[in-house]
Amino acid sequence: MSVREIVTVGHPVLRQRARDVTPDELASPDVQGLIDDLIDTMRHANGAGIAANQIGVPLRVTTIEVGDNPRYPYKPRIPLTVVVNPVIEPLDDETVEINEGCLSVPNLRGVVSRFVNVRVRYLDRDGVEHDEIKRGLTAGTFQHECDHLDGTLFLDRVADTRTLTTWEQFERHHRDAFVARITEFVARVGS
Repeated sequence: MSVREIVTVGHPVLRQRARDVTPDELASPDVQGLIDDLIDTMRHANGAGIAANQIGVPLRVTTIEVGDNPRYPYKPRIPLTVVVNPVIEPLDDETVEINEGCLSVPNLRGVVSRFVNVRVRYLDRDGVEHDEIKRGLTAGTFQHECDHLDGTLFLDRVADTRTLTTWEQFERHHRDAFVARITEFVARVGS
């Protein structure tokens, strides 16, 4: 297990659609080691999730976890989840605007519209199939990470580029209003 270098916007691997992982690959020491490295790298960077292509490996694997994260204290908890070969689909048209950042786009945030209710089908690291409904900010986190696997960055989903801000300016001018709005949203939808 080790912390890997996170590639940043402009690196070609971030714009590739990652390929599916075969059952034999998933069981292999190489892919199991990759999953361990993703977990270590995500935790080291205080991320809510990280996709394999963010460390330069174009495989459809991502890890997601939200605990006491200093970057996202308003996010509901998500236990450590390993997501392999995900398929995500919206359940309705309800959306929410989320101010997002990304480990591969350092020091930049912007407002992105995400579906509130999604269905996610995936394999875990042991190859067990999951078919789950995700709501609210948790749904947004899953959409963000699955976007990575399709070569899409949050920047591509920012409809109004005037919402782009550095972390410093977000903290200074936008954080309080966003946290108040999103806390009310989380209380309403439950996650």
